Amino acid sequence: MTNDDLRLTDIDAIIFDCDGTLVDSEPITVQVLVDYVSEFGLKLDYDEAFQLFLGRDMPMIVEVLEAQIGKSLPDHFAQEYRRRQSIELRRSVKCIPGAKELLTAVQSSGKFRYCVASNAPQQKINLNLEVTGLKTFFEKTPVLSAYDIEKWKPDPALFLYAAKKLDVQPSRCVVIEDSIAGIQAGIAAGMQTIGYASSKDSQPTDEVAFVYELADLISVLMM
Repeated sequence: MTNDDLRLTDIDAIIFDCDGTLVDSEPITVQVLVDYVSEFGLKLDYDEAFQLFLGRDMPMIVEVLEAQIGKSLPDHFAQEYRRRQSIELRRSVKCIPGAKELLTAVQSSGKFRYCVASNAPQQKINLNLEVTGLKTFFEKTPVLSAYDIEKWKPDPALFLYAAKKLDVQPSRCVVIEDSIAGIQAGIAAGMQTIGYASSKDSQPTDEVAFVYELADLISVLMM
């Protein structure tokens, strides 16, 4: 990947996804889900579950699970899943390599407004940022959840909401995302969109240019 593949124009704001982009939470949360649904007789393959549920909202996840199980899950399913998830995240979540370096460069430059915009609830976003030590970068800038507006990616509403909060035109925002849902939301919002994946083999789409090291975005953004 070269800087030419990632060339940005007239950027005033950066919108970061959280799970899978800034924090390496997805393997943890998917494993918790696989373990939990096994108690209801559903044996999910981890790799399939990872691809199916990456970046998706909880109502959609429950809908898919119920279709596979063939019956409704208990009313407390999401609450109990969140409880188990929080325990494991607090125990072992780490930031994506290069996240601190990237955020330090963005914050120090003073060139951009920036925020987090995630499909996750506020409690989970804050937990991830606090445990990984990234919270300090977002003390004076918005941390936004799709639950705030009850619209989840791939709907572009969350990113448009973020642009409004940052007081920046959507076309002058760049979205940093790891999931299909987030990338589709960024494109639909009319924003410049860059994907992050740990390797080319794991990138979920070719719709946008990807980086495989977050720190590579520093030179791209500072051009």
